[in-house]
Amino acid sequence: MPQLEVDAARLTYDDEGPRDSEGVPLVFVHGWTADRHRWDHQLAHFSKTRRVVRLDLRGHGESSGAGVRTIDALAEDVLALLGHLEIERFVIVGHSMGGMIAQTIALAHPERVERMVLVNSIGKMAYSRGRALLMAASTLVPFKLFVATNIQRAFAPGYPREEIREYIRASADTPRDVVMTLYGAMRAFDVLDKVGDITTPTLMVHGYHDIQLPLSQMLRMAKAYPDAVVRVVDAGHELPVEKPAELTTALDRFLTDRA
Repeated sequence: MPQLEVDAARLTYDDEGPRDSEGVPLVFVHGWTADRHRWDHQLAHFSKTRRVVRLDLRGHGESSGAGVRTIDALAEDVLALLGHLEIERFVIVGHSMGGMIAQTIALAHPERVERMVLVNSIGKMAYSRGRALLMAASTLVPFKLFVATNIQRAFAPGYPREEIREYIRASADTPRDVVMTLYGAMRAFDVLDKVGDITTPTLMVHGYHDIQLPLSQMLRMAKAYPDAVVRVVDAGHELPVEKPAELTTALDRFLTDRA
């Protein structure tokens, strides 16, 4: 698998599909404690007809590196990879924290982002007082329990428990420093007052049962976007693995309608 060294990190990525396709490349960015394999279904589908890039963010999956404290820094990693691959213009698809990275890039480099897709993502973390106390308390428990609690909550009711356990085990392999610092980075993320400047055509796909980043928060953000399409799916926060085919169909339609 190809890797790129960037600022004391080694980023693992996939770059597949035809280079001479009519559409610009698709760039997929995963979320907190996840990895590039969240996008397996989309890679298999879209790489038949267009160039597809996905990566493990630093400290996640098969990428090394730690010490990243902000969403902006992760966005710089993504841009460094795209520079290395000589990709100037692209469609970016981000799940959860990956959607925060996508919005950061769209705000900083609107001329490079042809379209954007936000999957279970928002422009600002907002908690009720009770939920804020619960989340603050969760950081005081043992690390593996902290991770397990957050991943368990990410899936809609009824999702197979054994599969959830596998995702918990994989997430717990993410270095503690990476998990906790990026947890703080997500809580500090706030571009809600800036998203009105994002004129990039945007698709927002959200799980109805998402309690990590509730649907109501996404809808609040969507109202501020000048050009946004919203799709709600019967899933939780982990929509890419809960309903991969539905997500692929939504992406396909969005790209086709905007062609």
